[in-house]
Amino acid sequence: MLDALLPLLKAVVVVPLTLLPIINPPSVAPVFVATVGSDETVVARLARQVAINAFFVVAGSLLIGTYVLEFFGISLPIVRIGGGLLVASAGWRMLHSRDDDDEVRSAAVQQTTALSYEALQRKSFYPLTFPLMTGPGTIAASIALGAQIPDSPILYLAHATTAVVGAALTAAVIYLSNRHAGGMLGRLGPLGTLVMMRLAAFILLCMGLDILWTGWLELNAVPRSL
Repeated sequence: MLDALLPLLKAVVVVPLTLLPIINPPSVAPVFVATVGSDETVVARLARQVAINAFFVVAGSLLIGTYVLEFFGISLPIVRIGGGLLVASAGWRMLHSRDDDDEVRSAAVQQTTALSYEALQRKSFYPLTFPLMTGPGTIAASIALGAQIPDSPILYLAHATTAVVGAALTAAVIYLSNRHAGGMLGRLGPLGTLVMMRLAAFILLCMGLDILWTGWLELNAVPRSL
């Protein structure tokens, strides 16, 4: 019995172990805090919503990502190029944000407490869920993991269930990281937070360019049909 369950248990662990280094939730903590602010109610609501969004993005990419790309005729290199542009542009905007934006951001955070559930969902998806948390690298890796699920109905059901559990574990780590992002950054102090935010912005810019370049190389490596 244990020998039969061991591969499934490994499959559950493979999803977070593969995706979390790509997502790297602590590196997004400065972005989350800068976007959300310090209101505990808003932080809790958005952290929960971002985790839910991330779960559906990862689970959807695992289970149907391959079929969606095939249906629209989109290749993974194109997904990498488009997502890399989004990540790079987000990092560029953060890198050149001014201190004057703090007042505007504070006012926006105060208004967020009165947002409806639908408005909160829209705010939490871009850019917090995509492309910062579950960007093109995460989606591409999830699709690659999903492509390994067997076609046999019974095996597909078993492996799909483990994939969903793995996606839930990944979302739980994202939630905990965002929920306690303010506390982590509070230990750094204002100067340390500023340095970490600028560093995170530069890393995002480099990540976006790296994703874009990887997609470009993959696109040129594939023979094009006439």
